[in-house]
Amino acid sequence: MTLISTGNIAKLLWPGLNARWGTNYDEFGKEYTDLVDVQTSDMTYEEDQEVTGFGLAPIKAQGMPTVYDTMQQGVTTRYTHIAYSLGFIITREAIDDNQYEKVGMQRTGSLAFSMRQTKENVVANLYNRAFSTSYPIGDAAAMISAAHPTLAGNQANKLAVDADLSEAALEDLVVLIGQAANSRGLRISLQAKSLHIPVQLQFEAARILKSVQQNDSANNAINALRSMGAFPDGVKVNHYFTDPDAFFIRTNAPEGLKLFQRVAAEFKQDGDFDTDNLKYKAYERYSTGCSDWRAIFGSQGA
Repeated sequence: MTLISTGNIAKLLWPGLNARWGTNYDEFGKEYTDLVDVQTSDMTYEEDQEVTGFGLAPIKAQGMPTVYDTMQQGVTTRYTHIAYSLGFIITREAIDDNQYEKVGMQRTGSLAFSMRQTKENVVANLYNRAFSTSYPIGDAAAMISAAHPTLAGNQANKLAVDADLSEAALEDLVVLIGQAANSRGLRISLQAKSLHIPVQLQFEAARILKSVQQNDSANNAINALRSMGAFPDGVKVNHYFTDPDAFFIRTNAPEGLKLFQRVAAEFKQDGDFDTDNLKYKAYERYSTGCSDWRAIFGSQGA
């Protein structure tokens, strides 16, 4: 059992300490809500079910019967809630002898910080693992893939050849989004909404999207991405993305990347009768995933 005892915080037991540091840094604002749609749940798990529509209408020859089509189930996506919990134990002596702010209250703030950071990393990992077949979504393909199986054949939410962030790469992805189809191959009104990038790409993204004219070119041409308002919800920098080259575009697909909050973060404390130790713990339960891959397009860089 790991305890916070007088040996762990010896300097806090002596007068004359000027400052404590290491646990009170500023933290980034909430970023995971830019990456997923947050919903609540009161079930053991949640499921999203794809239902395919009808195909194109064939020509009906004179005197011939109408051709009848059918709807059917498609991909099933299950969100199984996972519990996350962390705690610490402080000895009675460490509490009694602390000369400064009560160590329990101080460590509780650190515990809350750890829980927030955990959720940011869990959600960002949807994107960090987006191109890996080791983390498939409901259709058994990677979340971002050139071969999502549908009734109309394979469809893609990535470029045929991965490219670094550039004006041309963004334009090609926006075009790919505009050509999106449903599982029966019928065109749908899919639109780019926001661009999501790691910290390393923030300056390049600013140069590309805020230039009045075409970026890195002597051509007297407008910046089409800016002129057309390609990303109406803006550019979102995420500090938890691990690939410095990968970038992503979220679309208006209604059932895409989700977080189901089963139990909101709880913080509790209790005392042990025999030892007089104090226990503090945090608990939270949620699930993340992607139902419709059409909600996210991207490139992992060249």
